[in-house]
Amino acid sequence: MTDWLGKPYYSLDAYLKKTFGEKVYKLSLDGGMTCPNRDGTCGDRGCIFCSAGGSGDFAGDRNKSIPEQIREQKSLLQQKRPVHKFIAYFQAYTNTYAPVEYLEKIFREAISDEEIVVLSIGTRPDCLGEEVLSLLEELNRIKPVWVELGLQTMHEKTAQYIRRGYPLSCFEQAVNELQRRGIPVIVHTILGLPGEGQEEVFATMDYLNGLSISGIKLQLLHVLKNTDLAADYAAGKFEVLEQDAYLTCHRLPAAPPSRSCDPPCDGRRPRGSSDCTNMEPGKTHRLK
Repeated sequence: MTDWLGKPYYSLDAYLKKTFGEKVYKLSLDGGMTCPNRDGTCGDRGCIFCSAGGSGDFAGDRNKSIPEQIREQKSLLQQKRPVHKFIAYFQAYTNTYAPVEYLEKIFREAISDEEIVVLSIGTRPDCLGEEVLSLLEELNRIKPVWVELGLQTMHEKTAQYIRRGYPLSCFEQAVNELQRRGIPVIVHTILGLPGEGQEEVFATMDYLNGLSISGIKLQLLHVLKNTDLAADYAAGKFEVLEQDAYLTCHRLPAAPPSRSCDPPCDGRRPRGSSDCTNMEPGKTHRLK
């Protein structure tokens, strides 16, 4: 029987310990990208919830090289605990939205570090052209490559509200192309999006269960200052969910920096969301 480390679902932590023999830590990197939803290609205001940092608020300094960012983040972690293996996670903005020559340069720089065991790339399904896919396939032969796609929801009405900028068919095509090349896909979803309740959340999970993806991230909705989502919240257009309303717990994400919350981290995320010890084991009963 698979050892799930006492959890009723196969967590990322359990998978990494089984695969690499020890705990593996993510290094959040900034490759200096932008996003087609910001530069005018398909929009100029970004997704309605996205921070000015392109959801890379904890990423390294984009003014520094990838090797420099890796060294700095490794040093910070290793000061606190003995750490030997890492995931190079390109997190900020859209990390395949650049010339393929540049992508190859920074991705190879990341995996050239002996302690990097996985290359994980956060991107959009509409930014995976043939040349990029071929590059990822090539790199995946050197070290494992994961692609993390920000779906957020399967529901087109919500997708339009959050300004996701691509249809569900685009996501499905990207998943199929990545799977055809043997590249694992991790899908990001957001729980508590305005207008979505239990039925919509479970519909998205059921939809994803029908795809051959490798993982799901369940993110809790954060209302960050200086976003259009914050303006809608201030106008009373929606309410955030209380902790008990969240139906499942895969990984409770750390809260964004308090300076980013609107108002500063006073309940605009579920109470207790930054502390996994506050989540009773029963909250995981719907995970399969």
